[in-house]
Amino acid sequence: MTLRIGTRASALAMTQTRQIADQFERSTGAQVELVPITSDGDRNMASLASIGGTGVFAAALREALLAGECDMVVHSLKDLPTTPLPGLTIAATPKRADARDALCARDGLTLATLPDGARVGTGSPRRRAQALAKRPDLEVVDIRGNVDTRLGRVASADLDAVVLAAAGLDRLGRSGEVTELLELSAWPTAPGQGSLALEVRAGEEGQVSVLNHAPTRLLVEAERAVLAKLEAGCAAPVGVTASVDAGLLLVSARVYALDGTAMLTSSHALYPADTKDPVAELASRIVGELLANGAADLAPLGGA
Repeated sequence: MTLRIGTRASALAMTQTRQIADQFERSTGAQVELVPITSDGDRNMASLASIGGTGVFAAALREALLAGECDMVVHSLKDLPTTPLPGLTIAATPKRADARDALCARDGLTLATLPDGARVGTGSPRRRAQALAKRPDLEVVDIRGNVDTRLGRVASADLDAVVLAAAGLDRLGRSGEVTELLELSAWPTAPGQGSLALEVRAGEEGQVSVLNHAPTRLLVEAERAVLAKLEAGCAAPVGVTASVDAGLLLVSARVYALDGTAMLTSSHALYPADTKDPVAELASRIVGELLANGAADLAPLGGA
């Protein structure tokens, strides 16, 4: 058996897919072939908001999977729309990496020590809102490109800092560029950040389910359920964090105004055994509270 794994062709995507391929080979003894696929998001360097949000990175992979060009695709889960695509299913979510965002700044600076008016790069509306909420004086610059390109803009002094996912930097061996890790309690990240999703055609889950990490699956499903119930796109200015403490499932969500001038937070917890569907129950409580307090007026949520 040879499993053909579809992946974006970027350095980060190829690296994390190779890691998954190695795990699969060790677990099953099967052979693996990587199938690089270029998405519209990789070809078009316009802002993500203008070309359809981060879901554009998943579209080409999913099309290739449905067309039989590969047997599985590897997504960064934060980039995968919450709306299921008929004929496909997430067969596994391997153990999650660091879910935090990281600041990579010149001269070892942190968010608090960046000079007034510092130029900070990000392509994420959420990160833009969070940066401005902490530091209204910052000039937040919309950027695109791979990790090396973004870090290069700091090295060349075009930008004072960039905000990137800690997990991606670690997978690329670039954690040494981090000058500050932004804690989830104050800086919640995108639902599913740090986690990968292994998507296959419906009915073919068995071949890759060996890579599923059940604790990760529970947390990321809880986070994504909030996003789905908000009917928000994966590029919306929304941060969600889930954790388990002494058996208690805790989920906290925060919706930001794009300019960082306002935010709404809702947090709820329950013991999973106390309800038939703890993920749906928590999402309903949180979203109900957020919408009742005006989340839909505060931020452009967009479609999922």
